[in-house]
Amino acid sequence: MEETYVRHVEFLGFEKRFFPSQHYVYMLMVKWNNLSEKLIYRGYPEIYTFHKSLMEMFPIEAGDIDKKDRIIPALPAPKWLDSQKSTETRQSTLAEYCHSLINLPPKISHCQLVCNFFKVRPEDENPPAQQPFKRNDNIVMSTDKARGNTSEISGPIILESYRVIADYSKTSKYEINLLTGDFVEIVEKSPNGWWFCQCDTKRGWVPASYLEPLDGPEEPEEADPNYAGEVYITTKEYKAAQDDELTLETGETIEVIHKLLDGWWVVRKGEETGHFPSMFLHKTGEKKEMESEENVTRRQTPPPRRSTIRNAQSIHGKGRKGISQNTYRRNSRRFLLQKGDWPNQPRKTSNDAPQSPLQERKNGDNIPKPAGSSPGGELKKGAPLIPPRPSPELIMERCTENTCKKVSVRKSN
Repeated sequence: MEETYVRHVEFLGFEKRFFPSQHYVYMLMVKWNNLSEKLIYRGYPEIYTFHKSLMEMFPIEAGDIDKKDRIIPALPAPKWLDSQKSTETRQSTLAEYCHSLINLPPKISHCQLVCNFFKVRPEDENPPAQQPFKRNDNIVMSTDKARGNTSEISGPIILESYRVIADYSKTSKYEINLLTGDFVEIVEKSPNGWWFCQCDTKRGWVPASYLEPLDGPEEPEEADPNYAGEVYITTKEYKAAQDDELTLETGETIEVIHKLLDGWWVVRKGEETGHFPSMFLHKTGEKKEMESEENVTRRQTPPPRRSTIRNAQSIHGKGRKGISQNTYRRNSRRFLLQKGDWPNQPRKTSNDAPQSPLQERKNGDNIPKPAGSSPGGELKKGAPLIPPRPSPELIMERCTENTCKKVSVRKSN
């Protein structure tokens, strides 16, 4: 009967488990000489115990008699308490250790102790049951790091776990169906609100609005509003379907003040604010790359807004509290007033009588008369102050530099 031995060990990464208590196990893909491949899970204390047994079985090759004869690779002792950081930093060491171990002389690499350690166990095929509210986190090791390439080592890819809060039926072949209570692992978070995730053996795009993190109802990645705003241009027209959305045409310039994870950003157009699909926005000054056919097919329509999901069965006692448009407008107005960019703000005189800024200019026809005054100069009680229409020259003088440039370009065309 042909001897069975390990031909290659590929180090994949590690997994964070919560049952029976929080701990970490490494994922190893073991390839045997009979061309079979098995995925196994081993904790670092167990790997170190195996290493010590191997050193005792081969004392000469371990350097116990003469250090010059040592060929068994070294392995640092485990720490008293493992953390995710220490587990990550050990990955390169363990990948190099497994590679060196398999390339030792056959009397060591083919021995029964090594074969038994890498042999698949029942718990490898059926991992322990998980906690009901926490799913194991898989941290995948990059290929270059697994091969020991120290020239370009990128960090591990952490697959975050999220819970589905409502049933979702896919609308294209690039999406997947979701059921309330399912756990998904996020592979890619796109700013347009479509996330690429994995649910059991299925992989595809799903709306981020149907997902919630396991630890709390508020995503920590979601930044606070930026009332200074970032300038974007609309790439496609959109007609508002709800009261808190904006209707914009193609090619309009707006300011983004809040980037929400569901792909519906809060934008400012003049004095108005409202939600607008981020997939129809392009940042000014950035080169727009051609999208693949798959992305074009997937991105024809915006994802559902989080506020439109009815009867979302969230485990959290408090749902997500969105910011109202009144709050956005009030804070935006306050920011622009402090900065001095709020347009057409009246100034008050010492008598608290509101006057137009044009009253301070002595330019002949543009000096307003007191509101309610008759041709004879008599004032009418209670009449509002109505300033005259300013001249085009004065308007251009008070406009911003960008506006003047845009007007001059339009006139030239």
